[in-house]
Amino acid sequence: MQRIAKRLRDFNELVMFQHTVFSLPFIFTAMIVAAGGWFGFKLLLLGAFAAISARNAAMGFNRYVDRKFDKHNPRTAGRPSVDGRLDGASIFIFTAVNAVVFIAVAYFINELAFYLSVPVLVVLLSYSYFKRFSSMAHIVLGISLGMAPIAGAIAVLGYVPLWSFWLSIGVVFWVAGFDLLYSLQDMDFDRTNNLHSIPSRYGSSATLKISASFHILSVLFWALFVFEAGLGYPAILAVVFSGAMLTYEHYLVRKDFTQIDRAFFTVNGYLGFVFIGLIILDKVIV
Repeated sequence: MQRIAKRLRDFNELVMFQHTVFSLPFIFTAMIVAAGGWFGFKLLLLGAFAAISARNAAMGFNRYVDRKFDKHNPRTAGRPSVDGRLDGASIFIFTAVNAVVFIAVAYFINELAFYLSVPVLVVLLSYSYFKRFSSMAHIVLGISLGMAPIAGAIAVLGYVPLWSFWLSIGVVFWVAGFDLLYSLQDMDFDRTNNLHSIPSRYGSSATLKISASFHILSVLFWALFVFEAGLGYPAILAVVFSGAMLTYEHYLVRKDFTQIDRAFFTVNGYLGFVFIGLIILDKVIV
């Protein structure tokens, strides 16, 4: 039993399960708006399983293909994928199982979700290779998480409404923006190992400016989402709070690069929950 528990802890650390908070609030935000309120326990469970299995597949695949780089990077050398706790075969099986679960869950959601499940997986898994040849990997990561709101709308409606595009594009720039800040930690390593990223190519000063520009765009697209969806004052407040939290995130990083983890994990985690909390207030409570 202890061996199984340890194995589960290792896989949890492999994919950093707690970071699923970045995608869940926005897929459920889209589902709430699409349903005009509560969308039911069935879709709650299916949406959660879809988001979790998709992320597990993407993270597992990333850890699998990046092992040769991660073992030389001091920041990642302690990951279970490179320190001997999990072998390559186990990680590959974990990835494949989660991919199959994602497709199966999509089948039980609706026809369109099922048809799109494999293309979505292709996008999610392709992110792992982009850093080898393009500094646009940050955008690809943004697109990977940015598909969540569209998926949420499809789950409820069976089609893609215009407002879900604006919400998704906001997520794309939000994720790409905070990934730029996080990538500052690997700037020198990426240069040494011929890995492509905006920090390694343009330096920290330009990266901070590009990240700030991305986050300004994310707030603007979220405002467009609120307008297009016809939401009320709580939703407007969600956009305002998001802008304030992103401003604070940049303040932390510009002040001290050792605050990157705090800015990345804590601030962005709270942002998602504040956003969905105010959407719930708008569509369910008010």
